Amino acid sequence: MNAVITGATKGIGKAIAIKLAENGYNLAICARNAVELEAVKAELKPTGVSVFTYVADLGKKEEVSTFCKAVSETYSSIDVLVNNAGVFLPGLMLDEAEETFENQLNLNLLAPYYLSKYFGKIMRNQQSGHVFNICSIASKEIIPNAGGYCVTKSALLSLNDVCREELSKYNVKVTAILPGSTLTSSWEGTNIPAERFVQPEDIANTIHTILNLSHGVNVDEVTLKPLQF
Repeated sequence: MNAVITGATKGIGKAIAIKLAENGYNLAICARNAVELEAVKAELKPTGVSVFTYVADLGKKEEVSTFCKAVSETYSSIDVLVNNAGVFLPGLMLDEAEETFENQLNLNLLAPYYLSKYFGKIMRNQQSGHVFNICSIASKEIIPNAGGYCVTKSALLSLNDVCREELSKYNVKVTAILPGSTLTSSWEGTNIPAERFVQPEDIANTIHTILNLSHGVNVDEVTLKPLQF
């Protein structure tokens, strides 16, 4: 089994990469930092799986395209795509610089759109596969001081639903993961106890569980929120 994971060097993406590698998935992972990619590859070496790394800024369309082509040259089939890479730039929509919104749009929506189209066609031809989109509670709730982020994550959930509708007839599954406050680098410096957050491993374990459900079931979406926050 082969899985593509974007933004796989830290946080949620890294936790997913570890979980899938431990369960026998070959990986194609990308991020902007080559040193961090190689560190993850070295960490995963004991699992014995193949780990293909690629340096790419997925906020740039041409780099999304070259990553996709490189993955196809490495693996003849793709069983799992995890659209995880994203960016959160706080600010009020009315006051933020337009480029702030555009940067979030490029990475949070357009990159998953291009990746889903490319690998979705492969899965359609295979008549199998599973796409996961790491959305957010901001896909459904308005988060204060996060206007542009909410807009892009809401659109990502819509993209997820459209992909599910178009691919389901080809036995391809599509699932949205909507995490609440998750303990990643974006919360660095907080005084909130770590155990009160959703953990990246919670999301990784959820994805692994979904991948092991019966052939005929699709999990449309999963919301994970802190119990007390």
